[in-house]
Amino acid sequence: MTRPPTAAQRRMIEGADPVTGRLRGTEAQLAALVKRGLAFRHPRPPHDHFLTPAGHRIREAVPETPAVPAPAPDTGVFTARVGGEEEPPATGPARRREVHSAWEGLLELRRMTNPGGAADRPCGWERTHLVRAAALALEAAGHRPAGGDADGYRVRATPQPEAVAVYAPDGPALAACAATLERAGWQAGEYTEPRTRARFVLASPRRV
Repeated sequence: MTRPPTAAQRRMIEGADPVTGRLRGTEAQLAALVKRGLAFRHPRPPHDHFLTPAGHRIREAVPETPAVPAPAPDTGVFTARVGGEEEPPATGPARRREVHSAWEGLLELRRMTNPGGAADRPCGWERTHLVRAAALALEAAGHRPAGGDADGYRVRATPQPEAVAVYAPDGPALAACAATLERAGWQAGEYTEPRTRARFVLASPRRV
C-alpha cells in the first residue's frame, strides 16, 4: 500500500466487526480494499470480506471507547455472548448463522496471522481480546450463555495476564466448557475460588 486509505475506506475499516474484521460495503468499495491489501474475500460462501492484518493494524490505531462490563445494546455489530448480558441478542437461526460466520472468520484470521498458517491455536487478536475470544469459542460450539431466566456459562476477565475465568451452572457443564476451549486452542484447568468455593475454569491461549 503506497497511500493511506481514503476517508470513506477508513470509515469502513473502523466499522468492521470487532471480533472477526468482517466488512460491510458495496462490491466496488470492498474490491478497492482488497486491491490495497486491506481486505480479503473469504473463499467459502457467503464470500464475506474481512480485514487483512494490515487492515486490522489501521483499525486498531483508531482510539476505541473504554470497555464496559456488559455489551452495549444491539448496534448492528456482532458481539459474542459472554453471559449475563442485561439485553442479550435474540436467539434463533439468524444468530446461529452470525456466530458460525464469526467463528469461521476468526479461524481465517488465525491462518493469516499465525506462524505457518496454524488455525489450531489463538492468534494475536484473541490474546488482546481474551473475554470475547473465549466467549466466541463457547458460543460457536453450542454452549448456552447465561442470560434472562436461563443459566449458562459466564466468561470474565481475571487479574492474571492472558487468562479468563469461565463459570458454569454445574460440574458437567463446566467440564464441557473446558473441553471446548482446549479443542479451540486454549489451555484450560478447573479451580476453586478460596472464599466462595465456586468452581471455575481458568483458560489461557495456547502458544504452541
